[in-house]
Amino acid sequence: MSSSLAQQVAQQIQDFLAEAPQAVVVENGEVIFDFSTAKYSIAPERERCVLQMWSEERNVVRRVVGAQVKAGVLKLEVMRFGQAKPSKLELCADADRRTPSAKKVMRAAYQRVLRRVLERSLPGWTVEKLTSAAALDRSFGPVHVRGLVKHGSAAYAVVGVNSLEAQASVDAALSTGVLWMHECRERLADKVHVQGLKLYVPAGRSEVVRMRMAHLHREAARWELYEIDERAEAVQSIDVQDIGNIATRLVHAPDEKAARERFAGSIAKVQEMCRLAEVVILSAGEISFRLNGLHFARAYMGFVPGTFRNAEQIAFGGGAAEIPLNDETEPLLQDLMSRLMAARGMTKKFTEPLYRMNPERWLESMVMRDVSALDEKMDAGCVYSQVPAFAASDRAMIDVLGVTRGGRLVVIELKANEDMHLPLQGLDYWARVCWHHERGEFQKFGYFAGRELSPERPLLLLVAPSLHVHPTTDVLLKYLRPEIEWKVLGLDERWREAVRVIFRKSGKH
Repeated sequence: MSSSLAQQVAQQIQDFLAEAPQAVVVENGEVIFDFSTAKYSIAPERERCVLQMWSEERNVVRRVVGAQVKAGVLKLEVMRFGQAKPSKLELCADADRRTPSAKKVMRAAYQRVLRRVLERSLPGWTVEKLTSAAALDRSFGPVHVRGLVKHGSAAYAVVGVNSLEAQASVDAALSTGVLWMHECRERLADKVHVQGLKLYVPAGRSEVVRMRMAHLHREAARWELYEIDERAEAVQSIDVQDIGNIATRLVHAPDEKAARERFAGSIAKVQEMCRLAEVVILSAGEISFRLNGLHFARAYMGFVPGTFRNAEQIAFGGGAAEIPLNDETEPLLQDLMSRLMAARGMTKKFTEPLYRMNPERWLESMVMRDVSALDEKMDAGCVYSQVPAFAASDRAMIDVLGVTRGGRLVVIELKANEDMHLPLQGLDYWARVCWHHERGEFQKFGYFAGRELSPERPLLLLVAPSLHVHPTTDVLLKYLRPEIEWKVLGLDERWREAVRVIFRKSGKH
């Protein structure tokens, strides 16, 4: 491969991933990286194009010798080190590589499976027509199958999701289920009594839904959760009554003072180039530099090439791409920051893609500057963003976790755009925080040091621009357990300039 061809291949990869920031990497039929969380760097070196990709699970280096885009997939011909023959690597813009027609066929097949499961497991009940037809005006998409089962004057709403859908779609099934049950109740009020919801999810993938369902109002409806083994057409009931049974764990809070001291040189260097750069401590060995919430560089402890010595290093780039900072690449970082400042700094331009990127992280950045703008009772000097809390295979990041001056924990879930899942995602994080708080784990893990925390259950704040609060929010909140105190805060649409609450709705019972 010539030097110019290596440059072309590198540019082709960068252009593809710039347009598909959620792309996945497939090797031998297996997804090995997801760029929503993974990182990459690409270096055209002389006559070689070297692609490095890494995540928390693995680190891979491949020499790219050819590239071709076909049907939304960038097909790379790559050489492994020590390998004589090239192999294939695919960069797929969509993690779900099925065609629309294939998805339709799969969902139709699942409807038939779900009908057979319902008929066998519910003798004496009539299974009404099942559908996955989109009804976007009522917030129903094609991913979740909807239906009704009846027995005399009693009925249950039914929602199912097949095993080929993404885990996010499985987790989102509960929001669809609650809304579908509510619609069935209103539509059929004079015909049958819709007692509750029967929710069917793939085998082994119910943990997040189970935790959320456990915190729904038990007197408002009956909530039933099942796992289906689609191949065997077997169904298993999942217990959702035990609200204390949550598979979740905290990650220790990093020592911010020590991290800032460790990376003092990097912080000074970056902030000299961009005085508005925000410093976010990710761990004891890594910090992120952001401009209004948009990550553009990081400092980390890494091996110095050719030695066994660990040293402070900086890498920069937008999205998943990273370039090591050195004397040769420093002009590239300066150019990147100039473009960021022009689009996202003091003179903001809505037409710029960089201005529109990561709006929720921008909103989070604004809230972190003064959380008391949301509620005057909040302690602005004691607040954490992106707190990792794991549940089973799910890695959750609590948007903002704060405390009132009286010591009550506050869980803040932020959405910059309209999102029907805001209430139940907030409920998810509230449940995890409540569980850890009851066990006194926050202070054990380094959070809220020196503060006396109230034994009260946390307060849940759901925050979005006022015109972007989803119309289904009130319905979903109606079905939360009564003891969960929540507030919906609608912000002035000019929240990028300043956070101002223009309406509040409270769910205190």
